[in-house]
Amino acid sequence: MFDLSIFKRLSDNKILVVGDVMLDRYWTGDSQRISPEAPVPVVKIADLDDKVGGAANVARNIAHLDGKVTLMGIVGNDENGTRLTQLLQHEHVESKLMVQADQPTITKLRVISRQQQVVRLDFEEAFAEQHASALLEQFKAELHDFDFIVFSDYNKGSLRYVGDMIKVARDAGKTVLVDPKSKDLSDYSGASVITPNKHEFTLAGGRVESEDAISESARAIMAHCNIDSILLTRSEQGMSAITQNEKVDMPAQVLEVSDVTGAGDTVIATLAMMMASGLALADAAKIANLAAGIVVSKLGAATVSPEELYQVVNKHLFSSKQSHYQTPFDDVLQHIKFAKQSGERIVFTNGCFDILHAGHVHYLEQAKALGDRLVVGLNNDASITRLKGEGRPVNPLEQRATVISGLASVDWVIPFGEVNGDQYDDTPYRLIEQVEPDVLVKGGDYTPETIVGADLVQKRGGDVAVIEFVDGCSTTKIIEKIKN
Repeated sequence: MFDLSIFKRLSDNKILVVGDVMLDRYWTGDSQRISPEAPVPVVKIADLDDKVGGAANVARNIAHLDGKVTLMGIVGNDENGTRLTQLLQHEHVESKLMVQADQPTITKLRVISRQQQVVRLDFEEAFAEQHASALLEQFKAELHDFDFIVFSDYNKGSLRYVGDMIKVARDAGKTVLVDPKSKDLSDYSGASVITPNKHEFTLAGGRVESEDAISESARAIMAHCNIDSILLTRSEQGMSAITQNEKVDMPAQVLEVSDVTGAGDTVIATLAMMMASGLALADAAKIANLAAGIVVSKLGAATVSPEELYQVVNKHLFSSKQSHYQTPFDDVLQHIKFAKQSGERIVFTNGCFDILHAGHVHYLEQAKALGDRLVVGLNNDASITRLKGEGRPVNPLEQRATVISGLASVDWVIPFGEVNGDQYDDTPYRLIEQVEPDVLVKGGDYTPETIVGADLVQKRGGDVAVIEFVDGCSTTKIIEKIKN
């Protein structure tokens, strides 16, 4: 068993991602009739959305897990290449893409109506040998700054010389992970870990009719191709981490599957981050498996935040709850920003939550239902004493935050009530200003106009909501009952 303190070291990891980068475009609209020109639906486009794809999505996943990530690949000298670079900047990915004028940036355009993909249009040409050769030379020049290298191969030509790249990296003492596409896995000779799916595994000669067959054929491939280990992703059967000495199986997570898009990118990104944090393959693979379970429950090429991953790792691998609110404030704000970029709706509420009771739990569940992520501003101890008097809080901040952060409805807990000299602020106004929520929620007999921070949220086009408290539930009444 490993120490959960690895989650405090994620931002120390520097990882280089190399591979086929692409721009994913989504055009979404309603469809209510069939075209008179051909038997196809007419989609009235209402929304345009661009996301990074391929190796760029692997880098994005690493960035969302707080890793310092650099991306290398090939793009065209065109508008799509410029757009891709802009998106990478927003995702906090250091872009070192090689721009060439001969082929276009790989772009996939999906037209979606009523949550169904109507058609996908691919704009691409395999990159020429000279471009792949130039990328190899750039890779050699940048390699020394990183300990972990991830190759994301989509068979588009960027990694024509991946074997040479792996050799250079391993000779320099680097750990190399590969998401393969070639059916000849000897192309990745020297890799530390490869992560084929079941289809790719069988194309490469792997056998899947039994667990023994998987182990034997995987080890034969590893020996023949000079590969240290294989993380085999097996869809509904979970994953298997295989070395020459052991095979560790991880069952698929039982979650409602909304979209498997990009799940493989999340797996290798999480695996790299956990191994870079010091975990052995088997433990890192267990966490990558849990991360995959999170992202397939979301729509689109989603990512996982450190807080989400911490919660599910804590639940599955440890018997006791531990607080996860101690994430540095700036990192929390960045995670919230990433969630917004993924189209998630942020809800904010605040309170003392001194003795957690049924009314609190019901209230927080209702608040979470108004969006996708819930941020709870928590008065610190000095603030509660100023507001409630001596003897309060009953439970100190550390304990209150641990309990609140353990609720399924809560995503982030942020203390407030700081003191600057003789000035103190027991309202969450400054915190709301920084979080910029889409929905501000307060409980009780408030009106939206009297809620602190309502002006900030409404000015940005957000919503303000009031939720009634559950009758008979209050911390004060609990304290009085105990005294009596």
